[in-house]
Amino acid sequence: MIELRQVTKTVESGGQPLTILHPLDLTVPPAQFLAITGPSGSGKSTLLGLIAGLDAPTAGRILIAGRDITGLGEDDLARLRRSTIGFVFQFFHLIPSLTALENVCVPMELAGRHDAVARGRGLLAEVGLTDRGHHYPSQLSGGEQQRVALARALSNDPPILLADEPTGNLDLDNGQHVMDLLLDIRRTRGATLMLATHDAALAARADARLRLRGGRVDTAGA
Repeated sequence: MIELRQVTKTVESGGQPLTILHPLDLTVPPAQFLAITGPSGSGKSTLLGLIAGLDAPTAGRILIAGRDITGLGEDDLARLRRSTIGFVFQFFHLIPSLTALENVCVPMELAGRHDAVARGRGLLAEVGLTDRGHHYPSQLSGGEQQRVALARALSNDPPILLADEPTGNLDLDNGQHVMDLLLDIRRTRGATLMLATHDAALAARADARLRLRGGRVDTAGA
């Protein structure tokens, strides 16, 4: 379960405080698919980054499976991400000097898994890239790169998947393919999926929806 208790995020902008996320309470049950919608700048990416421990809230508490992560140091947060949270970004964030297979294996190698290569090949097969493991990101299409990123996010069997506009940089067909893969993986693995998206059709497939506007929950647009 994911719980946010009065979580806020404020930054300095032009010497003045700018609140990106106003006090937010949120509970996401295990295995739920929650779509986070709202216009650009509404706080969607900030919310996912806070839950992943990539950023720290200004105030409030974030609990993952009952564990308060807001007081954890960087090493503990890194371990949490390796074991519990898979993150799929809009712009892939693959390492250009590594092959597709090597990119997928990185989190497993950091976790000390001895079966990283065999499992990496299995994950690439799961996302339909059996024959592309030896290719570098520059040799892959955008859709293929996003599927490699998805395989990498799944490498340590995380119970939580966070996806920030995973189809936003893809054409319609590739975006549909990646979304179908995400939903199939969520169903077969029983993972919790939080998806930030501008796409109303994608959001409509979720179990629940959270709409943000100006860093606040937009109940009128929910």
